[in-house]
Amino acid sequence: MINDIKSEADKKMQKSLEALHSAFNKIRTGRAHPSILDSVTVNYYGQETPLKQVASVNVEDNRTLAVSPWEKNLVPTIEKAILASDLGLNPATSGDLIRIPMPMLTEETRKEMVKQAKADAEHGRVSIRNARRDANSMIKELLKDKEITEDDERKGEEDIQKLTDHYIAEVEKILKAKEADLMAV
Repeated sequence: MINDIKSEADKKMQKSLEALHSAFNKIRTGRAHPSILDSVTVNYYGQETPLKQVASVNVEDNRTLAVSPWEKNLVPTIEKAILASDLGLNPATSGDLIRIPMPMLTEETRKEMVKQAKADAEHGRVSIRNARRDANSMIKELLKDKEITEDDERKGEEDIQKLTDHYIAEVEKILKAKEADLMAV
């Protein structure tokens, strides 16, 4: 039973880490990367559709993304969707290809993005701690129902804490790498 609780907590903590990765992907560094546009959706025949399902997104050079729609009539719609997203990008259309130059990051912008990264990391840590709290309360419930002994409870809580420490350290490692990436000129 305790192993089930531990594996459930592990899954929740892993999902928190995955959410942190996707949040960090939205914070652009100044280099072009297709994942920057993952959050952009396009109105495709009345349906909100992710950009990567209606066009190919490629890196043209270090500072430019090239979006090539599969249907020519989608060019203005995709351009509007990119402008409407809060990514601060200005697409330029040439025929049926949309080029998106990555703006240079100022020192002030970099610091704002580091603040955002730290906030996202804190959300990740809170989510991991919530998974720990839930697991510990489930263990306490088992003890209360006399399904496990106090020693089992203590051992289970120690294991959950080790798991929590591991994931928190992982969050710190990811945050440090993202900060270094953002502050690199």
